[in-house]
Amino acid sequence: MREVAIVGAGMTQFGELWQSSLRDLFVEAAAAALRSAGADHVDSIFIGNMSGGQFVGQEHLGPLLADHLGMAGVAAVRVESACASGGAALGLGFMAVASGLADVVLAAGVEKMTDGADVTNVLASAADQENEVYHGITFPGLYAMIARAHMQVKGTTEEDLAWVSVKNHKHGAMNPKAQFRTEVTVDQVLKSSMVAEPLRLLHCSPVSDGAAAVLLCPLDKAEKYTDKPVKIVGSGMATSAMALADRKDLAVLDAVAQSGERAYKMAGVMPKDVQVAEVHDCFSIAEICCIEALGLVSEGKGAKAAASGHTALGGQIPVNTSGGLKSKGHPVGATGVAQAIEIFEQLRGEAGERQVEGARIGLTQNMGGSGASSVVHIYEGVR
Repeated sequence: MREVAIVGAGMTQFGELWQSSLRDLFVEAAAAALRSAGADHVDSIFIGNMSGGQFVGQEHLGPLLADHLGMAGVAAVRVESACASGGAALGLGFMAVASGLADVVLAAGVEKMTDGADVTNVLASAADQENEVYHGITFPGLYAMIARAHMQVKGTTEEDLAWVSVKNHKHGAMNPKAQFRTEVTVDQVLKSSMVAEPLRLLHCSPVSDGAAAVLLCPLDKAEKYTDKPVKIVGSGMATSAMALADRKDLAVLDAVAQSGERAYKMAGVMPKDVQVAEVHDCFSIAEICCIEALGLVSEGKGAKAAASGHTALGGQIPVNTSGGLKSKGHPVGATGVAQAIEIFEQLRGEAGERQVEGARIGLTQNMGGSGASSVVHIYEGVR
């Protein structure tokens, strides 16, 4: 198996991008990734997208977006794994290069969520329709149940949840691509409107438009495109029961743990080796559960990690230096690739105010639905 490197990256602003269509967003990010590496061709394109059909009425995105990028004829396919679609697209791109099936691959993600679709119902299609959605549950409701279980078992408080939002907004305020570049206080979070008890508005990621893309190639060919490649040294994916009622423990995201174990094994590293991480904080409780499942903090210690500064910039393991989904935004198909771009910039020393000094090993974790799918990638800087 060949070593694989990211050699270029491009990303749009995240937010309510009324003037841009889904195809516009994809082309903007993909063209930027190609330009950053000085590349004029790719062998394959993998596009993470959760629900173009429901959000904008457009399926069959592979040929459409390849054509609008000026690359008609290139093998291109849409990849879907709910909110983990971007991470899954990156994983397939990694496999294509590692296996030798392709030399230059564009792994991208895109979502256009603000064009009038019923976002709550579209997102609910990533939950178990017969056993959950039929009975009226929404994703805030599902994560509220996860939060309640975590509170009961591990003593997590509403203030602990609030600190995750405070930390990520502080990071996002330094990210020029973030949807919300505004810091918030614990008091503001705790006084924001209730969405699904105990989750309030400022515990929840926003509805967003955006796209992100990375260019992959074999490490031994990376010097053609950049003098600062970033290796993908581990890749792991796992699934769990779709319905929360079918899981052993609501407070534990088992697919996250399994995908992390597989990525760590491939990379030959341990959780303690990770110096910066982007995890899937669609709701504040998700970050707490994910860092525990990944072993970035000890079991039961996730709740206090944000308040103590452990996961903040300057802490022992900075998490979501981009602002995370909470502040950066969450155009669902693009999220997993945007996470990779943050780690790419961190390991190249290009993250500006958000830079984690001396970072050499990074991790991304992208999750679908209420944790029914999870993709983890581990990266190593080469500089």
